[in-house]
Amino acid sequence: MSLSALTYIARRGMATKLTVKSLAIIGSGQMGAGIAQVAAATGHKVVLCDTAGDILEKAQAGIHKSLQRVVKKKYADDPEKGQEFITNTMANIETTTEPAKAVVTADLVVEAIVENLAVKQDLFRTLDKFAPAKTIFASNTSSLPITAIADSTKRQDKFAGLHFFNPVPIMKLVEVVRAPGTSQEVYECLMDFSKAIGKHPVTCKDTPGFLVNRLLVPYMLESVRLYERGDGSKEDIDVAMKLGAGYPMGPFELLDYVGLDTCKFIIDGWHELEPENPLFEPSQLLNELVAAGKHGKKTGEGFYKY
Repeated sequence: MSLSALTYIARRGMATKLTVKSLAIIGSGQMGAGIAQVAAATGHKVVLCDTAGDILEKAQAGIHKSLQRVVKKKYADDPEKGQEFITNTMANIETTTEPAKAVVTADLVVEAIVENLAVKQDLFRTLDKFAPAKTIFASNTSSLPITAIADSTKRQDKFAGLHFFNPVPIMKLVEVVRAPGTSQEVYECLMDFSKAIGKHPVTCKDTPGFLVNRLLVPYMLESVRLYERGDGSKEDIDVAMKLGAGYPMGPFELLDYVGLDTCKFIIDGWHELEPENPLFEPSQLLNELVAAGKHGKKTGEGFYKY
């Protein structure tokens, strides 16, 4: 190959290299606010969007409080530098209640709203009309098919999953979910972005639950079945997995932490997709607890009382 041809290829590669400097985050709950914090703390310009001003104010207050905890550990010997870190991070975050406005200058849009396929599709269908052609779309869904969400847009090549873990400022993992239509350039860009915000990305195809939840949710449901059969108490099962497997939490403690309603939603969705798969068989006990409003720590009672 000639030198001129190599030069052309190199220049072309440089020209098509995608980078993320600014992003819009739709949804300012625990996940959305966490993503906003880590992105802003690493110098990215963030527009955080939600349905009401008071929700956004609450999110900003939560981010500020989280940053204070970071400063207490990271800048214990230099309070002035710590305060500067907080000021600079908060300055990188703007808020809006208008999704169309949030995406007009974004290199990347990360959706972190309710786990409902139709709602996500409606959102991305709207955003697709206002975001620049260059803008990459990503969903933070933990259980819904990325392809099904991407099909609501005309940019399947610029659509992927970007699944963070809770709490985002602490958990290092990000699952970069590559759908069949996701381009190589977009995939590489999201891998680079994940590293730039201090995370460790892993790659996964668009399969139910991706990597972590595909293993974790059936494990938690099998623990419930073990308990339902009377093979062991929930307390003993939790202790067994902590002391025997080295897990920081037992499966019932984890279920209560994640939310029983969330786990039910995930397993019901998977069961609908693959009704013959025994790993995705719903639990009667879990259904009863959710129906009774016992969703775990957030409601004060789940498998345990809080």
